[in-house]
Amino acid sequence: MMRGVITALLVGALAGTACSAPSETGGDEGSAAGGGAGRSLVVGIATEPETLSPLLGYGRDGNSKIFDGLLSRDENLDPVPALATDLPEVSEDGLTWTYTLREGVTFSDGSPFTAADVVFTYETILDPGTNNPARDELAALDRVEAVDDHTVVFTLSHPYAPFAERTVLPIASKEAFGDQDVNTGPYNTEPVGTGPYTLSSWSRGEQLVLEANPEYRGDAPAVERLTMAVVPDDDARATRLRAGELDAAVLPPRLAAGFADEPGRVVINAASADFRGVTLPTGHPVTGDVAIRRALDIAVDREAIVEAVLDGAGAVAHGPVPTASPWFAEGTERPLDPEEAARILDEAGWEVGEDGIREREGERAAFTLYYPSGDRLRQEHALAYVSDARGIGIDITAESASWEVIAPAMDDHAVLNGGGNPTDPDFDLYGLLHSELAGDGWNNMARYANPAVDEQLEIGRRTADEGERREAYDAVQRELRDNPGYTFLTHIDHVYVMNDEWENVTTQLEPHDHGLGAGPWWNIEDWQPRP
Repeated sequence: MMRGVITALLVGALAGTACSAPSETGGDEGSAAGGGAGRSLVVGIATEPETLSPLLGYGRDGNSKIFDGLLSRDENLDPVPALATDLPEVSEDGLTWTYTLREGVTFSDGSPFTAADVVFTYETILDPGTNNPARDELAALDRVEAVDDHTVVFTLSHPYAPFAERTVLPIASKEAFGDQDVNTGPYNTEPVGTGPYTLSSWSRGEQLVLEANPEYRGDAPAVERLTMAVVPDDDARATRLRAGELDAAVLPPRLAAGFADEPGRVVINAASADFRGVTLPTGHPVTGDVAIRRALDIAVDREAIVEAVLDGAGAVAHGPVPTASPWFAEGTERPLDPEEAARILDEAGWEVGEDGIREREGERAAFTLYYPSGDRLRQEHALAYVSDARGIGIDITAESASWEVIAPAMDDHAVLNGGGNPTDPDFDLYGLLHSELAGDGWNNMARYANPAVDEQLEIGRRTADEGERREAYDAVQRELRDNPGYTFLTHIDHVYVMNDEWENVTTQLEPHDHGLGAGPWWNIEDWQPRP
């Protein structure tokens, strides 16, 4: 079930559609501040995708807008048919999954959708030569076969309970792809899908413009043009929203609160599994020490961060799994206990120096914590963490940088990172913690290595027995409490501000990734303008 539905704060009656200021997001995307009248919406987002090809990982959790999967998720995140006519038929041993496909569906270029496109998509992703960072999520898949044009059979090498949820993955067009290079070809920026929208234009670092797909199998979307304006800086997004250049934007809670009293605006809090935490690289002489990690884990005041940084729009994080999740392991909560943190460090030989910072065998208890430039929430999380660490004699230097600078530094430096998936625990925990994925792109950024965790993660994904899975993930969370490779701080609500011009606006329990597919516009194809 969804952990918290929309919290909407609307002050004042809508006196009519506001007039548009000249848009700075481009000349052909439609004007902002007039979504209802112009049948367009301009949304400010913080980041843009690296690719629009599902073969390289785009939209793997559904809601890509350009593509459909065999299944999609409803408001409560329950799987529902999309390109399939129904949920799959599963064999008694859990190894064979059969999908019947819709007939008469076409891609945006007019070519027919068939089982061959499904086989092509999954086989290409599984190809070791394809640079898809999420390939391990399909590790259980042995083969995929087209029985006929409208029947696909997946055969697994071992039972994998959440496999159906992995078939929300978007389906690419085999015909449109042709024989191009999967990693560098034009399909990455010129996608052809079956979703409610097509890509009209993409100016890197500036905006993506989507237009209603005339070949779409469903009703024509009332929002005919959707522009995603890429504005990494939080303050800049708020400024452009207030200036009328945007119809909607994702904002930190404090900035969003400034719009609550504006007539015609609505502020929306979407609950999420999105965590903020600090990576503690195992290869670093300070952050790799278990005593340092355990001490930091109980020295940080998570409640204070929720109140001071998030303005209450979130919850404390005792690990990657939210406390409200049915998968959370009771008893793994981290108490706030700076005195116990100091005792742990004392026993481990970290002695307080004259400047108040601890040392051991000539090694100063100090390290750098990076956070991405322009991200106010991560900056404030980082500064709160630095302050609490100083209280137990650990000297952390917080530095802002671009992701291009941060990425090659992650082996040796801490990062204020984010992540989180609200559906099956395998989707989040495996990539976050398994040692085989240490340093694999954005997977396991802490380079965490714990054989006991690896073993339980494998059990969790290889059995279909819910009781066994629950025991495995409980064990993972207990191990992470005793040997934390990250300091998890908060689970944040995603806060959005919109012009109140549309009906049927809802939210889902959201993952870390939000922008094109997640957010109030997850079901934008179903919106209708207010009369």
